[in-house]
Amino acid sequence: MSVLTDAGEIAGDLRRLRHALHEEPEIGLVLPRTQEKVLRALEGLPLQITTGRRTTSVTAVLSGAESARDGGSAPVVLLRGDMDALPVQERVDVPFRSRVEGAMHACGHDLHTSMLVGAARLLSGRREQLCGDVVFMFQPGEEGWDGAAVMIDEGVLDAAGRRADAAFGMHVFSGLEPHGRFFTKPGPMLAASDELHVTVQGAGGHGASPHLARDPVPAAAEMVTALNTMVTRKFDTFDPVLVTVGLLRAGTKANIIPDTAMFHATVRTYSRESRDRMMEAAPRLVRGIAAAHGLDVTVDYIAQYPVTVNDAGETEFAAAVVAELFGEERNGRMAHPWGMAEDFSRVLDQVPGTFIGLSAVPHGVEPATAAFNHSPYAQYDDAVLPDGAALYAALALRRLQQLRR
Repeated sequence: MSVLTDAGEIAGDLRRLRHALHEEPEIGLVLPRTQEKVLRALEGLPLQITTGRRTTSVTAVLSGAESARDGGSAPVVLLRGDMDALPVQERVDVPFRSRVEGAMHACGHDLHTSMLVGAARLLSGRREQLCGDVVFMFQPGEEGWDGAAVMIDEGVLDAAGRRADAAFGMHVFSGLEPHGRFFTKPGPMLAASDELHVTVQGAGGHGASPHLARDPVPAAAEMVTALNTMVTRKFDTFDPVLVTVGLLRAGTKANIIPDTAMFHATVRTYSRESRDRMMEAAPRLVRGIAAAHGLDVTVDYIAQYPVTVNDAGETEFAAAVVAELFGEERNGRMAHPWGMAEDFSRVLDQVPGTFIGLSAVPHGVEPATAAFNHSPYAQYDDAVLPDGAALYAALALRRLQQLRR
């Protein structure tokens, strides 16, 4: 039987696991109830399982008929699924609605985890067909906690005894694309994400006598405007930079000049070159404006996730597997990168691989207007669970066969 047929046979189990995870979402690097559910779902499978020291991660290795675990040269493929939720109050009325106040699987990681469990079951039943080893990377802390970096530091890329040869990750989306469509692209797929934190220090006073104070507010406002102007004048239009100020704070009352004004911005870039330049250009700009106003300024440029860059060869391989399993009509190609960021980029920095999107927009819902990921109204269709599990399994099976030749 095909992996797709077998995945259909376990669809009910995957749906029940997804609902259980959805009802008890956990945030950050420590997800004890989530880890417990994953370990229970993997019980009885021929896996070598280790858990994280600094996180509640789960790393499971399936050794094939040929294996690298005993110092051999058999190939290794890594499959990743993230497990953490978001601090969002769910507004969707479903039977398996979140029972945790202020937490929700608004980004679909409950589906990722369930699909990866499904892949582990499918591949465990095909162990003798595996020409190498498969590493299942169940990762906490994707949503701003850099859980991938922690797992890499704890050895997930070498969990099978040698460095993985290829890596594949998947992400569901609750809108934009038609239901069931897979999509990816070679090269940059998702942006790098960094933060700029700025505090302008002046001297407060009466709003009626600004000349007797040193007002930080106009300087902060000028910085916000200048940052947005700078990225259109100092960076190539075809290698764009995006600055969005999401937090701006100063003062307590209209007639009081405050001592300080502060803002935080997210910075998105699509190449290493632009990212490196922005790390120098943004602090230099705000310091120059502060100096022109005779004010002091504190600038923190916080490097977060790098650009998610898909290997061209692995991306073409994955697209071919999608077309073979599901038909060319479900095989999408992104026209340009998206502005979100992903810590799977940490894996792709060290192992050639690709990141694949999968539309889980519910049937009958218009993709262009559906509530998108991170929304309290985001909904994901369980129907994609067996498809995601089957694709994970097929990618591992076929890539190991190719690598062994």
